[in-house]
Amino acid sequence: MAPSLDPYTDVVALTAALVDFPSESHHELLLADEVERQLAGLVHLEVVRIGNTVVARTQLGHAQRVLLGGHLDTVSEADNGRAIIVRAGELLPVVGPDGATTCSEDRLYGLGSSDMKGGVAVMLRLAAQLTQPRVDLTFVFYDCEEVASEHNGLEKLAATFPDLLNADLAILMEPSEAGVEAGCQGTLRAEIRVTGRRAHSARGWLGENAVHVAGEFLARLSSYEARSPVIDGLQYREGMNAVGIRGGVAGNVIPDECVVTVNYRFAPDRSVDEAEREVRAMAEGFEVRVVDNAAGALPHLDLPLAAQFVAAVGTPPRPKYGWTDVARFAAAGIPAVNFGPGSPNVAHARHECVPLADLHRCENVLREWLQARE
Repeated sequence: MAPSLDPYTDVVALTAALVDFPSESHHELLLADEVERQLAGLVHLEVVRIGNTVVARTQLGHAQRVLLGGHLDTVSEADNGRAIIVRAGELLPVVGPDGATTCSEDRLYGLGSSDMKGGVAVMLRLAAQLTQPRVDLTFVFYDCEEVASEHNGLEKLAATFPDLLNADLAILMEPSEAGVEAGCQGTLRAEIRVTGRRAHSARGWLGENAVHVAGEFLARLSSYEARSPVIDGLQYREGMNAVGIRGGVAGNVIPDECVVTVNYRFAPDRSVDEAEREVRAMAEGFEVRVVDNAAGALPHLDLPLAAQFVAAVGTPPRPKYGWTDVARFAAAGIPAVNFGPGSPNVAHARHECVPLADLHRCENVLREWLQARE
């Protein structure tokens, strides 16, 4: 039985309760119910439920609004569905990626601890406790972030009730080691199809081996010189890589087709059209089919509210190399940053964990920055 959540308990205990609350993608109903239950009775919040997405807002009439967003879902469990708190020097519940068997700092292990129930715990506490913030606040707890975009609760909200997402700055509680990761890179996946001529492998000279021909394209990828543009003082690093290859008919047949799947991670100063042109230029002479293409998000750290938040965090911002939902806000003209406890390097892993210090730091930074000045 899933535990109840208490937004007034310690952030570590609340994170542990959230980890113990199963919410794999497409199965967030019970957690969304509990989040709604905890926030609906608070007089300072207006709470709206859209499917399994819960939106809580203050309506204090401030000139500015800050939105905090976090997804409720996790990937599938890997024998890590229960929270375990491990103190520095104690044995780890699983061997770390670096072969470590003891904990180097106090951490909470468990499914979604980093991605992103630690961030959700911070949001819940702030939503319940910041009754008189210096700006109006919107908290968005959404579903299905870890699966196909068509299911994403934030995307559905933007399509049906975009006014609920209006803000002067959005802060996505994606794991960023309790520092600001600004903007995000775009991502494109394409299939490069190479054709040949089928023949019996005993008479290979009668055919043309598509797998061999694909070597020409793979050689181009190997020599690709990636851009590293500097945007708002942050250096983004692009990459174009083969992430899959398929070809072959049988053990005695020269293949007449080979398909290479390419993933291009492009800096946010490039549009989706520019990214597609870059891939097509690389694959000139071959058939290209773009499978998906999502724009990135510019950092916009020069905007006053974003700059104020970076100053409040107090550490130099970093570029976001992956794609996150900040891009959805950027598309709507809303500047957005990533700021959350935990590291993306352990997200989705069996040894997923979040440092306890990150939980406290993220909550304290946001609370101090958002609460009304006395």
